Amino acid sequence: MSTKTDWPSSLDDNELDELDRYLRAHAQEGDGRLLLDGVHGMLSALAVGPLQVLPEEWLPEVLHEPFTSEAEGNRVLALLAKLNDSISAEIDVDAYEPILGEVEAEPIPVLSAAGWCEGFSRGIDLRAGLWEKRLADDPSLMELLGPVMALAVDEGVLSADATFDKLGDEEYDECLSQLPAVLVAVSHYWYEHPATEEELEALVTEPASEDDTQHPPRQRSGHWVH
Repeated sequence: MSTKTDWPSSLDDNELDELDRYLRAHAQEGDGRLLLDGVHGMLSALAVGPLQVLPEEWLPEVLHEPFTSEAEGNRVLALLAKLNDSISAEIDVDAYEPILGEVEAEPIPVLSAAGWCEGFSRGIDLRAGLWEKRLADDPSLMELLGPVMALAVDEGVLSADATFDKLGDEEYDECLSQLPAVLVAVSHYWYEHPATEEELEALVTEPASEDDTQHPPRQRSGHWVH
């Protein structure tokens, strides 16, 4: 049982609002920049992935222009660091919840995993060589990621060789409900089956692609929901 002393220090609602406002103020519709749901998805992928990804590697995915002041920079970086640190802690105590988008619909807004899945995909991209080789070699990892993949394909974040029917509302909600368990399972997978020396050597010698820094823009709108 968890006690107050080991419960993760997550961002409170005011801090989430503050970070959300900053990210929205520096993004334009269709420019492919991650909003709060996307940042959370990306950091979630990094938290459960095969190798550590340092802030200097993932921050360029989030921040795209200089801060207006030192105070603003310190504040935004502190919020991002706290968000990043909270994810692993939440997973450890089964308290993880994805930050999702909210899309206008009738009669009420509906949750959307599009932004979170886009971010998760970019998190995988930061260690693409390891992820792609293991996904190709070990079907069990793909199976663990099934709910994420289903949502990502449904939202058009990932393409698929075959044509799939859109998820029904209950199927979509079921996939959303499985995300915390998926992250726990994937984290455990990489702990039990860490990257091999061969995989690490291939990662070091992997040639850089001209497309490594290119990300297709994702159309999404709405507000974060936690």
